[in-house]
Amino acid sequence: MSKVCSASEAVSMIRDGSNVASVGVIGWITPDSILKAIRERYDADGSPGNLSFYFPCGTGDSMGIRGMDWVAAPGLMKRIVSGSYVNPVNPQTGRRPELMRLIRENQIEAYSWPIGASMHWLREVARNSPGYMTKIGLGTYVDPRQQGGKLTDRSEEDLIRLVEFDGEEYLYYPTRKLDVGIIRATSADEFGNLSFEGEALMSSSLAIALAVKACGGKVIAQVGSVTGRRTRAVQEVKIPGVLVDHIVVDSEQMMVTDTHFDSAYLGGQSLDFSRLAPLPMGPDKVVARRAAREVPRKTVSIFGFGASSDAPLTMWEDGLFEGDKINDYWMTTEHGTFGGLVMSGWQFSANLHPEALLDGLSQFDFINGGNCKFAALAFAQFDSHGNVNVSRFGTFNPGAGGFIDIAHNARDLIFTGTFTTGGLVTDISSQGLSIANEGRVQKFVNNAEQITYPVMKNVRERGQTAKIITERAVFQVEPDGLVLTEIAQGVDVRKDVLEQMEFRPKRIAEELKTMESDLFKA
Repeated sequence: MSKVCSASEAVSMIRDGSNVASVGVIGWITPDSILKAIRERYDADGSPGNLSFYFPCGTGDSMGIRGMDWVAAPGLMKRIVSGSYVNPVNPQTGRRPELMRLIRENQIEAYSWPIGASMHWLREVARNSPGYMTKIGLGTYVDPRQQGGKLTDRSEEDLIRLVEFDGEEYLYYPTRKLDVGIIRATSADEFGNLSFEGEALMSSSLAIALAVKACGGKVIAQVGSVTGRRTRAVQEVKIPGVLVDHIVVDSEQMMVTDTHFDSAYLGGQSLDFSRLAPLPMGPDKVVARRAAREVPRKTVSIFGFGASSDAPLTMWEDGLFEGDKINDYWMTTEHGTFGGLVMSGWQFSANLHPEALLDGLSQFDFINGGNCKFAALAFAQFDSHGNVNVSRFGTFNPGAGGFIDIAHNARDLIFTGTFTTGGLVTDISSQGLSIANEGRVQKFVNNAEQITYPVMKNVRERGQTAKIITERAVFQVEPDGLVLTEIAQGVDVRKDVLEQMEFRPKRIAEELKTMESDLFKA
């Protein structure tokens, strides 16, 4: 009997109070039709309600591909556990995601886990283990001695515990039953064998299917088309049909935000970056260009979401990839794509013209094994104790994403971003940079609102190296504090740097360098 059915038929089997896991990486590989069908059923019937959702990472863009925002409704959603959250302003409505409002107004239970823990926890569910144990995240906001990953006051249950094993401390994530898994692929046969020939990522689809079936639950797969059984080579089929209960066909499913399909994200083509537009000249471009100077050759380099992911684009723009020189730069992201060019914005996560792909869980095995020696990450706050924050600040709750795993396991770290934010305006020329209007919000603060990673502690105790790169200054993170090492021409150290910090650097380098002039050329 065929497993193919409509989205409404597939979600009709979801019961009140179920635990539901769903794949998705921003706009990539998001089973939007199924998530939408859950919301439509709830709006019509008031069921299923009181659901707990597990999203290994932020799913959907909350606009054209709404993803997790479809199920963001009081009564429908009781709890959400996610590795990251999506918080853009919709250009058509001017509003931020409904899910963010529910979190701000304490209407649901909300937890933020590192994506690595979210992925590896699924493996422990799949093998019926009691839980996932790791040192990654100790001393951060997921540590129960801090917030324990909780985003709202309603989040009373401790989903993460501090335990001791062989005399050492670990974070422990107990497993629990998953009733429903929602995954996505490119095509299926009528038995449910799934292939990913049109997807740039695999993410957690297989891990979710294995975990849900180990719990005796049901797996719903969204695909773009159905093909005949035994019509594909076995190497193309990544998930066997025995793990799939229902197949929902959406022939219009988007590859990613603003892109129905683009084969350049699948590899197997000659390099062609002619479609790319240079970044507009501004402080973000200066930061990206300076960060690009740090990227090593023939070393696996991993780029996080945000300002750091602009660096590869400036490397292309400034001619660092001429000829076949791009082959000397081994770039990846936390979502498993290797080679080619790391993209930024809504296309972040997949690479343009990639050479290899790991599923999401295996990629975090790769990261946690210390294979990404160099990491470029963004920062929202850096405090006087040497802590960096990207996970919660002001009214924003983006979570850590892959940040904690990446930062913990890299050898050399750079953190990128503008010096201040909120209205920052600069004048940039070949002579350097001047501040036309200072940002309202300082990012170098006495105490970070949340600790995403204790940088200075790990520089001191584990021998990591770290730099902070901004449009006007560069700092080295030393074991005892920040050292100001570079300054942009045209910038006043006292007025534009020291007075824009809530704390003072430990010292200013004896030979304070001037940032290279070509960073500021249009």
